Amino acid sequence: MTIFDLSGKTALITGSSGGLGFAMARGLAQAGAQVILHGRNQDKLHEAHSVLSSEGFNVLKTSFDITDEAAIEKALGNLKGDGVYIDILVNNAGMQLRKPLVELTRNEWDTVINTNLSSAFLLGRNVARQMIERGQGGKVVNIGSLMSSVARPTVGAYTAAKGGVRLLTQSMAAEWAEHGIQSNAIGPGYMITEMTQPLVDDPDFNGWITGRTPSRRWGTPEDLVGTVVYLASPASNYVNGQIIYVDGGMLAVL
Repeated sequence: MTIFDLSGKTALITGSSGGLGFAMARGLAQAGAQVILHGRNQDKLHEAHSVLSSEGFNVLKTSFDITDEAAIEKALGNLKGDGVYIDILVNNAGMQLRKPLVELTRNEWDTVINTNLSSAFLLGRNVARQMIERGQGGKVVNIGSLMSSVARPTVGAYTAAKGGVRLLTQSMAAEWAEHGIQSNAIGPGYMITEMTQPLVDDPDFNGWITGRTPSRRWGTPEDLVGTVVYLASPASNYVNGQIIYVDGGMLAVL
């Protein structure tokens, strides 16, 4: 057993039927955790569950709206009824909407904020209540972004949400650390996923990324695995309220 061993722990990773979430779920499973996959698309969720199950991992799945408080409470209640308690929560699910602020509607703003920020509060709060009640501590890992610290045009609502995730993480640490709960965040840089593939395929944007990033490449979902395992494991038991940027050095240079 090592300080990175997650045997006997259960991890819920939202938005884990594909992309970054799936890679992190697989990484946590490889470290020994039972993982609960989550997604809204039932076909993708079933496929992801089948893949990890076929690899010999202990995998469950759940589907609920991360912005719906009643749906969250019901899903967690169902898990608890089955004797499943969450030791590790990874708030990964989110969305992007590119539009100038002056053209952004109130409804669009609310959708982005609710999906990327309010969901982390709602799910984090409800899971923390269970962790505090059990008295065994736990880990909360929120997925932020480069936009947790900097801004770019046309993603104002997303930037506000991800900046909020960083400070929400600090607030969670301030209130839950005494209960043995460590709350931290990861700020991914530009990662190759199904959602970003059009940007990868754009010669101008791709050239900007590879030129702007000291590592001279895009990140991959697998680049997040080491960090999420670290933050989910006993290795980070005195790390709280931090955000770790996994960005190839982009934020470190002008």
